[in-house]
Amino acid sequence: MTDRNRLDELIGALEQQRDELALKIHLGKQEAKDEWEKVTDKLNQLQDDYKPVKDAMKESAGSVVDSLFNVGKEIQESFQRIRKSL
Repeated sequence: MTDRNRLDELIGALEQQRDELALKIHLGKQEAKDEWEKVTDKLNQLQDDYKPVKDAMKESAGSVVDSLFNVGKEIQESFQRIRKSL
C-alpha cells in the first residue's frame, strides 16, 4: 500500500468517525464537546496540510507522509477518548 493510499484511507476513516461522533456529541458532556472542537480543528488542519502535497507526493516524501500520518493517529486517539467519555 502506498503512502498516499494509507493517508487517503486514514483520512476517510477519520471523517467517518467524526460524523458518527457528531451525533453522539450533540447530547454529550461538555468535556467531550471541548475535546471535539480541538480534534475537529486538528482534522481540518490535517486535511488542509495534506491536500497540497497529495498529488505531488513521491516515495522520497516519506517523512512528510509519516508526519501527517502521526497527526491522523493522534486525531484517532482523541476520537477514542471522546467515544469512551460518552
